[in-house]
Amino acid sequence: MSVAPHSVAIAATDGMLHFELALACEVFGSAPDAVPGPWYDAQVCGTRPVHVGRFLLKPDHGLDRLAAADTVIVPALADVEQEPPGELVEAVRTAYESGARVVSLCTGVFVLAAAGLLDGRRATTHWAHTRELAARYPRVTVDPDVLYVDNGRVLTSAGKAAAMDLCLHLVRRDHGPAIANVVARRLVVPPHRAGGQAQFVSTPVPARDGRPLTELLPWVMRRLDQPLTVEDLARQASLSSRQLTRQFRSVTGTTPLQWLLTQRIRRAQELLESTDDSIDTIASAAGMGTATTLRRHFHRLIGVPPDTYRRTFRA
Repeated sequence: MSVAPHSVAIAATDGMLHFELALACEVFGSAPDAVPGPWYDAQVCGTRPVHVGRFLLKPDHGLDRLAAADTVIVPALADVEQEPPGELVEAVRTAYESGARVVSLCTGVFVLAAAGLLDGRRATTHWAHTRELAARYPRVTVDPDVLYVDNGRVLTSAGKAAAMDLCLHLVRRDHGPAIANVVARRLVVPPHRAGGQAQFVSTPVPARDGRPLTELLPWVMRRLDQPLTVEDLARQASLSSRQLTRQFRSVTGTTPLQWLLTQRIRRAQELLESTDDSIDTIASAAGMGTATTLRRHFHRLIGVPPDTYRRTFRA
């Protein structure tokens, strides 16, 4: 018996931004070769030919098709100061009430908020618009620091590239981490990014005595096979451990140890893809000590064991 593909309705109205809409079409409209079963059935839905950025787009169906979709995706709005189109808000609300999973990319969150789908829920959007979202919709718990928020049937993302993070998260939920990794590799993006929006907010990189993190991080990358502590990093940067931690959070959105662990896992990924070395050898080269430690952290962060990851990417 054949399984019907998961239907994805991508909403399109005048005043949307083309980047997020095209991104959703690319992820859900193109099946990777590694998918053993049906992929998504992605359709663009709108009431008429619409202006998306500087492009004129002819939707596949009307907004009424949202109510029949398994997943509804609302791309970004260009002007968040205007109220979102009423017909779109109503169509999204109806789709949710009909059982659809509803997803906003970047400022598309204002449509979900206007539909009442975020009341009492945590949500995010582009860091430049989080204050506006919180002010206009006080019943929404706005988290300005994360790349995306998954509430089960209601999901929201931060801006631009974070929309890709959320789309890959959906693929991971629906098809598993191995397939999500394949899609990410095809799109030449990381399957999962550590940290949050703080690393992208417009703040200058702190410097001290001409040795900012831009000098420290390459120094660490050359020594991933060595045991390194926060004190080692702080000493190299001529900072106290507390100052280093503050600077790391300001620049990368995460802690020194979490950043270091992420780099070690990435080194392990590179070696799994490009060598036939044993897991023990790779664990040592990535500074993880033992194969047991590598397997534990790798599975937790990547979603699959190292051996499974190697089979997927070496294939």
